Amino acid sequence: MAADLLRLFRLATLAALLSVAACATTSTPPPGPKVSRLEIEGTKQVSEGDIKDHILTAATPWWGFWPFGGPHYFDPNAWQADLRRIERFYQAQGYYQAEVVDSQVNPKGKDSVALQVAVNEGEPTHIAGIQLNGLESLPEAHRLEHHERVKSILPYKEGDIFREGPWEESKTRVQEQLRELGYAEAEVSGEVQVDVDTRQAQVRLTVKPGPRYRFGNTFVATDANPQVPPRRIIEQVQGALKKGDWYSETALAEAQARVFRMGVFGAVKVNRGAPDRETATVPIVVDVREAPFRSVRLGGGIGVDAARQEVRVLGEWTHRNFLGGLRRVTVRGRAGYAFIPNIVSPTKQGPVFEVTGEYEQPRFLFRDVRHQTSITLEKGLEQAYDFYGGKLQTGIIWQPHRSFSIFPSYNLQIYQLNGRVTADSRVPPVILGCGDTGQTGCEVSLSFLELAFTWDRRNDPVAPRDGYYISLSVQKGGGLLLGDFNYVRLMPDLRFYRSFGEDKRLVLAGKARMGTLNPAGNSQSSIVTRFFSGGATSMRGFNGQRLSPLAALAKVEDVNGTPVPVQTSEWDTVPIGGNSLFETSLELRYQISTSLMLAGFWDSGLVGVEGFDSRASPRLFGPEHYHAVGLGLRYLTVVGPIRLDVARRLNIGRGLPVDNPVYIYPTSGGCFGIGRKWKADGPTARGATFAGAPDGQCALQLSIGEAF
Repeated sequence: MAADLLRLFRLATLAALLSVAACATTSTPPPGPKVSRLEIEGTKQVSEGDIKDHILTAATPWWGFWPFGGPHYFDPNAWQADLRRIERFYQAQGYYQAEVVDSQVNPKGKDSVALQVAVNEGEPTHIAGIQLNGLESLPEAHRLEHHERVKSILPYKEGDIFREGPWEESKTRVQEQLRELGYAEAEVSGEVQVDVDTRQAQVRLTVKPGPRYRFGNTFVATDANPQVPPRRIIEQVQGALKKGDWYSETALAEAQARVFRMGVFGAVKVNRGAPDRETATVPIVVDVREAPFRSVRLGGGIGVDAARQEVRVLGEWTHRNFLGGLRRVTVRGRAGYAFIPNIVSPTKQGPVFEVTGEYEQPRFLFRDVRHQTSITLEKGLEQAYDFYGGKLQTGIIWQPHRSFSIFPSYNLQIYQLNGRVTADSRVPPVILGCGDTGQTGCEVSLSFLELAFTWDRRNDPVAPRDGYYISLSVQKGGGLLLGDFNYVRLMPDLRFYRSFGEDKRLVLAGKARMGTLNPAGNSQSSIVTRFFSGGATSMRGFNGQRLSPLAALAKVEDVNGTPVPVQTSEWDTVPIGGNSLFETSLELRYQISTSLMLAGFWDSGLVGVEGFDSRASPRLFGPEHYHAVGLGLRYLTVVGPIRLDVARRLNIGRGLPVDNPVYIYPTSGGCFGIGRKWKADGPTARGATFAGAPDGQCALQLSIGEAF
């Protein structure tokens, strides 16, 4: 028995070795020759690219290597089917007489072919008439109004070329419009009669609207022992719809969003129940499942540019029903280690951290109002200063609509500033906004009221493709609120997004942001309230915070233990912020695969010493308004795109403002340290050097999340 088992084991081993050897010595032959080129001639009214998107055969692109994919091979059966698909695609676009008049498969070398197709498009078929049947059964009081509203949403009109896509879409649109008007059981069907000879189409839609309904009672289905009272759920539903309102599916979607925004449910579904024809009402059924009320999240990240490098860990603990009543308590923290300007040759380095505790009380006085208070402790390193600080913010958030919120708050911020740049260099306290204290730093306190408005209509806040975003922040500090600074600070922000194509691969995005800081009586402003630009989320032609008025610090040498300024060497500069800000961005993004996106962008930015209320304020599109163009690559993930952007600043304008009038500007900025030139007798005037000097003319940004 043992001998038989041993023999069987040897045979199995030999078979396995032979199988491996066979796999190692043979390879699968390619399925056919590569397609080197595919041309479609005769396309005038229909895009050649659209046709190629709707057939299987494709030419091998020049970038056809990993990770984008391998070569495309020729399959004769698929090619014959594609010729029929081309004619069918034309028919769907309204060209029923279109035909493929010639097709060629031309060998190119031993292992590739070039494909050529010639089409005759013919004349298009136009819509000769549109009939809407069944609307005569609508209630007489609303018949004319509802008929016009239904007809207005049709994606075509008489005289248009008949296309099958809009035709199929029109039935869905009409049904959705009728249900928005209260006809919860509306059904729509239709037919099209196409006369190929006369090239005319008769479109007929048949509507069965059914009764018009109002919303009835609300019912809640939840867990067996819910911690959230059903009345609180019903209260949120009533913020979007009320019993007796005309039925609307938009109202149902808004009710579902309001319940989900309560933040304590893992699943939410708001549906209509079975309509009651006798009472002409539709009940609302809310189905929810509670999520765990406590959660912990951990993560980490890095920040890299030429002006700052940082590694950090992140953590967050949340209790969503603290002491009942859906009170939310959140503790979030960030701890890291920063190197300025870089890890190789830092001028300063050290730990940084931020810890925030936040308390939120929903339904504060009213249903759509919640109270929020947060306390933050932090330690940070900036290029011009280090700081310890604490912040208190308390206010109420009124959110009458899921897209709109108003947040008035009181804020108290206290900072201990230290103007250390290197072991031997300090930024004068007066530049930090401390006044002439004679010390290396100071303690400042800000006490201000802030009113923030937000209108967010983006389809996705992480990776938006459509919609817009508008916000406005107004701060008033000092005066009766005390604090060390009396000022007004305004910052509006506008962004828009528009996608193109059926698959929405192409996105056009734009941003405009403006800010002005107006200290009372022409007094000094604090560096912690000033504006900075440059970096991954602002003007990408500069590194982090480098678009700013600068303080110049002469480099020093140690002479017998005493630091002595050296005038024959290039000086250090650190950003100290300004009282005015203007930024714009225009970006074109194209998704080339499921995980990769390319982007081209134009950024502009301005940070001026004076606010826009001053006669000495910088001019928009003047010599202190800088511009940059660049390219970016995004790797799409569930937490947002990992983004790499490279920008080149245009030589439009003059150098950045430096507080020292004898500062010597470099004569050439170069890119990434290459081509940079500086002379001891170089220019001291901003107009005698390149735009954005002394910073180099190129910048590289690596970050997570879109720029805006």
